Amino acid sequence: MVNTDNVNVDVGDRINNSKKDNNDNNLDNIVNAKPSDTININDQKESESQGGGVTINPTYPMNNDSTNNQTMEKKFFNFTFFKVDPKWRWLNEIGKDESSIEFLELLRTANTKMKVRTYSTIGLRHDCEFLILTISPSLENIQVFASKIYSTILGKYVEPVNTFLSLTRKSTYSNQFKLGFERDDDGDAPLKYLVVYPFIKSREWYLLPLETRKQMMDEHIKVGRKYPDIRLNTTYSFGIGDQDFMLAFETDDLSSFQDLIMELRETQVSRYILKDLPMIPCVSKKMDEIIKSLG
Repeated sequence: MVNTDNVNVDVGDRINNSKKDNNDNNLDNIVNAKPSDTININDQKESESQGGGVTINPTYPMNNDSTNNQTMEKKFFNFTFFKVDPKWRWLNEIGKDESSIEFLELLRTANTKMKVRTYSTIGLRHDCEFLILTISPSLENIQVFASKIYSTILGKYVEPVNTFLSLTRKSTYSNQFKLGFERDDDGDAPLKYLVVYPFIKSREWYLLPLETRKQMMDEHIKVGRKYPDIRLNTTYSFGIGDQDFMLAFETDDLSSFQDLIMELRETQVSRYILKDLPMIPCVSKKMDEIIKSLG
């Protein structure tokens, strides 16, 4: 029998104490933050199609050197997957509701300083329940936001199980103009599913002549164009993460995404893939829905 007296801590007192530090929890005080730090995802200038080698959106400008050489603002992508402590489920409902309000306010404020997206992985993975994706030109802002998460009541009951850091760069093989996250044909709404995975190519790949690599990438890109409804977000992790790239595919149809991956396995580039695991499927959901699903 679980002793709920020990588990059901006095959340009300902890909430009140946390409100004393409300100014700290408000990301208006975030390091180097100012209104211009707010990310308009439709203003970002560049994309990448190297890691998986797939150019999903066929509408980007091709062979346009002036476009490809535009100065882009580098942005950090941080994918953090969280596991929830089972003790969370033993809290009383009032405590959960108060904790939810506190956490949602933190995300709302953070989203004025950087791009924040949330996804559910509950029931899809044994090692995590949700993903928080942050996009910011400031690495320090991402760190401060992470610190604020752990200062909340909900933050006391979660721990990161995977964190992947990456950075936007110009593509070596494509003139794709925007990341999938930047498409504005339907506003800023994310697609239903996101599949995230780290990607590593062999050293032999990088020792091949550039023209040889481009020829193989052209085949890869050609396959990707067959799936125009799948959005690709490829960012670089060289020197700042264990992987070469982070791949993030957005789609409304996981079956179509599976078809794409199976077809890509048959391209020449696949000879040079060392690792593309873990492959983590996520469902786009608002954080309040995710919190309710935690039990």
